[in-house]
Amino acid sequence: MAKTTTRSRGSGSGSGTRHTMTAAARAAAKRAERGHLEPDPASTDEEASGRPEAPTAGRTVLIEAPDEDGWDDPPEPSPECFEEDPPQEEGEPGPGTATRHGRRLLTAALCVLLLAGLIAATVLGWRYREGVRAEQARGQALAAARQAAPVVLSYDYRHLDRDFAAARARLTGHFRDEYRKTTTTVVGPTARKYHGVVKATVAQPTGGSPAVSVISASADRAVVLLFVNQVTTSTQVSGSRVDLNRVRMTVALTSDGWRVSGVDAL
Repeated sequence: MAKTTTRSRGSGSGSGTRHTMTAAARAAAKRAERGHLEPDPASTDEEASGRPEAPTAGRTVLIEAPDEDGWDDPPEPSPECFEEDPPQEEGEPGPGTATRHGRRLLTAALCVLLLAGLIAATVLGWRYREGVRAEQARGQALAAARQAAPVVLSYDYRHLDRDFAAARARLTGHFRDEYRKTTTTVVGPTARKYHGVVKATVAQPTGGSPAVSVISASADRAVVLLFVNQVTTSTQVSGSRVDLNRVRMTVALTSDGWRVSGVDAL
């Protein structure tokens, strides 16, 4: 009986020991698993006291600017920096080429318009000056014709050389040579033979009609119409004869002034 009791106790004590060891092992295993998942409080406190904690991802950190000058703001990018030229095919002009071509055309058009304006201004200025000169020539030519007509169309057989010389002084060009030839070969001998005397005067205005008028005029030439009365006496005519003539006289501007370059009886 004593042996049976001892064996029973021994077997119960060994079973309890095995249960106790099994629980301890489980607790150790759980502690080991928690050691991999949770940091040791002692080591965590040591790291916190020895070095700063790293910022957690997603956390906003405020940094104060320097007190005096502060930081310079970076330049803002312009919209052109983000614009990209579209790809261009080979041989196709880009927008920059078209713009330059348009500017060249505009510049050429402006140059043409400017040149045309200068030419027009020059032509208008020339015409204005010619008009002013022509207007001045009308008055000068008219006065020259009125003064030359009595001298050129008059003569006296008693002093033909003097009269013809005075008339030639108011003539010019080819007409002067013709006058010399005619007076030398025809008018002079006839006047001496018949004692011819011709006195010409420019008619005075009657009935409101001018005795002298300018048909046409330019800066250096004018055509004047005159009404001239000629009184002729000679041995072939009893008394005196009056001729009412219309004379077209052309006058030209020379270095010596206005001179007669042509006379036509109408």
